[in-house]
Amino acid sequence: MDLQLDQLRALNAVLTEGTFDAAARRLDLTPSAVSQRIKALEEAAGRVLVQRSKPVRPTESGLAVLRLARQVELLAGDTARELGDAGRRGDRPIRIPIAVNADSLESWVMPALASVPAGITFDLHREDEEHTTRLLRDGTVTAAITATATPVQGCTVTPLGAMRYRPTATPQFARTWFPDGPTPAAYAHAPVVHFDRKDDLQFRQLRRRTRRQVDPPGHYVPSSSAFADAVRLGLGWGMLPDLQTGTDRAAGTLVDIDGDFHIDVPLYWQQWKLHSPALGAVATAIAAAAASALTKS
Repeated sequence: MDLQLDQLRALNAVLTEGTFDAAARRLDLTPSAVSQRIKALEEAAGRVLVQRSKPVRPTESGLAVLRLARQVELLAGDTARELGDAGRRGDRPIRIPIAVNADSLESWVMPALASVPAGITFDLHREDEEHTTRLLRDGTVTAAITATATPVQGCTVTPLGAMRYRPTATPQFARTWFPDGPTPAAYAHAPVVHFDRKDDLQFRQLRRRTRRQVDPPGHYVPSSSAFADAVRLGLGWGMLPDLQTGTDRAAGTLVDIDGDFHIDVPLYWQQWKLHSPALGAVATAIAAAAASALTKS
């Protein structure tokens, strides 16, 4: 196969932006020119690579070529920076797509990314830490913060530490629903706040304390900050990370409803095996921030 760089860039732009029009704006081309490059790439590959839907989606073959396209574009951007051409018209900053779990994004990841050298931009994908590796496998991202220690094929893994979670509530909620402490009966009836339907932390705590299947009334709040706010407002108890609640506990506005019990969720940095200075700079910044923010696992 003879795959041209401009064709690979067009594929990356179309599948990142979701439409031919948006890809054309990103590449400073007409939609017709983008379409022609995709057709030429499909002819070279000998198969259909994109589904012309809204948004545009990759076929299974398209995912394989997309991974190549993003690797090539990252390395091309590194080379442009090394040659001093990164600021030239037509040479956009290097974009690195990263999958990040919500609590890390809310607490320690953004300061880490702010320390990365200029000329690197980010396309952040929020996903539960148990599911971020899926985005690595299908080529959506080049790196991920994940709870999975086993490397995705073609990736390296670096341990970062762990986020510590505790069952937390307001003092009034604890007095109302846990008057005799964290008993199985109290856990079976006390309202609980869940982050989303992928969030297993509250269920892990319920199974640990009740030793049976229980279904207390619950709220689903799919935003890390709003999830913590729901607990602060007394809507229920929830497993909150220490990184978000240290000030609340010190002020007495939130309490641990189960003594010193906690769950440590280990986090890892997985990235494609590429000799990329830009990706390396991001990995270094993430590792440095994790070393000061996370619990040693």
